[in-house]
Amino acid sequence: MRKFKSALIFTALLAAPAALAQESGTAEHAGHTAEQGGSTTDLSILPQGCRDAIQQSGMSEMMHGMDMSGMMGGMEGMDEAQKASMAAMMKMNVPMMATHTIKDPDLAFHCGMIAHHAGAIAMAEVELKYGDDEESKAMARKIIDAQGPEIEEMTAWVEKNTDQQ
Repeated sequence: MRKFKSALIFTALLAAPAALAQESGTAEHAGHTAEQGGSTTDLSILPQGCRDAIQQSGMSEMMHGMDMSGMMGGMEGMDEAQKASMAAMMKMNVPMMATHTIKDPDLAFHCGMIAHHAGAIAMAEVELKYGDDEESKAMARKIIDAQGPEIEEMTAWVEKNTDQQ
């Protein structure tokens, strides 16, 4: 029962971005890559070695056939900046949560941090587009400048250590 409950929660997290994209009209920007039981899971921000390890974890089989696309509430009342911020967060959350199913702790760390950094960059880009405060925009630029190269380093580690060159 506990395993089923965990799978159900995980599935809801994986289905959320598809629901958000559908409800917000941003499906064309979602970059969906893996069909799972009626919902689409976007793991495209992760290197192939991470996606392979997630697939090998067995979570995809447990999620098959579960459709949680209706779980996300509507985004009525949100302005464009709020919708963009929510989309950035969800694009990070699904892959980051999926990396917790990877058995190798070193690989899980790198894959999770790649997703986390990609989310930070996406949120920083929202600040640059919609924010007004120059100090906040400077912090957003600093995040983009620092975490982009870190993603490259961690991706290189994943490729080296999973034979994904």
